Amino acid sequence: MADWKTCWAALCLAASSSQAFALDGPYPSDATSVATGRELAEIHCAACHAVGEEDTSAQEGAPAFRDLSGLYPLESLEEALAEGIVTGHDNMPEFAFEPDDINAFLGYLTTIQSK
Repeated sequence: MADWKTCWAALCLAASSSQAFALDGPYPSDATSVATGRELAEIHCAACHAVGEEDTSAQEGAPAFRDLSGLYPLESLEEALAEGIVTGHDNMPEFAFEPDDINAFLGYLTTIQSK
């Protein structure tokens, strides 16, 4: 099983390898979009990652979402979220988001980043 840093780096590399996909930024910060983004994070990611402002990751070594911008640019996730996240470790589910969901998800991530 690959560690989370290897998987995240592969995800970001895949996301940056094509210029075909682009969303119009900035990401939404209205209450409805943020709630949608949090719901998506809880459904697809909370089994391993801390998806809130103060929770702990269930999977040892899985980065808390509130710390992601300190590791990588959040916008590097846009294409991977649209085309489907597939990584080298067995436990990460495959899923693809629609553009509105990507905006909501990244909008939510933006609102919880630790400073």
